[in-house]
Amino acid sequence: MSQAAAVQAPVERGLYFDEFTIGQSWVTPARTITDADLVNFAGISGDYNPLHTDEEFAKQTQFGGRIFHGPGVFAIATGLESRLGIKEGTAIAFLGMTWNLKGAVRIGDTIRVEQQVAELRPSKSKPDRGIVTFDVQVKNQHDEICHDGQWFVMFQRRV
Repeated sequence: MSQAAAVQAPVERGLYFDEFTIGQSWVTPARTITDADLVNFAGISGDYNPLHTDEEFAKQTQFGGRIFHGPGVFAIATGLESRLGIKEGTAIAFLGMTWNLKGAVRIGDTIRVEQQVAELRPSKSKPDRGIVTFDVQVKNQHDEICHDGQWFVMFQRRV
C-alpha cells in the first residue's frame, strides 16, 4: 500500500465475519514513538535491557542507539488497529498470531499498521462465528516494514 493510503480512515464499525472479503485492506492512523513510550513499556514489562534503556551502551551496538522494545511495537500496533473500529462489538477473541521483527523501531519513528484479510474460516461447530486471518505489517515513516505477521481473530456472524 502507498504512503498516501495511510491518510484514509475507514468508516466501517464492528464488521461481522460475513462482511469481510479476501483482500480487503485498511491502513491505520500513524503514531510517533516517544521516549515516554520506551520508559513506560520498560516499567510495565520489567524489561530494562540496556539496548532499550542505556544510550551509551546502545550506541556501541549494531543499532547505534536505543531501540523500542519489539513487544512494545506489537502492543502499539494492536492499539492502532483498534482505532479502525472493524472489531468494535463484533470480535469475540484474539486467537493468536505469528510475528516477525524485521527492523528496529526507534524513538522518533512514526509507525502505522497495514492490514489485509488473508483467509476466512467459518466455524463448523459454532455457526454463529468465524475466524478471520489478517496479514499485518507495521511500517515506519520511510515505508519500511519493521514488523509483520498474521493475526487470527474470531468474529460474530450475522445469523
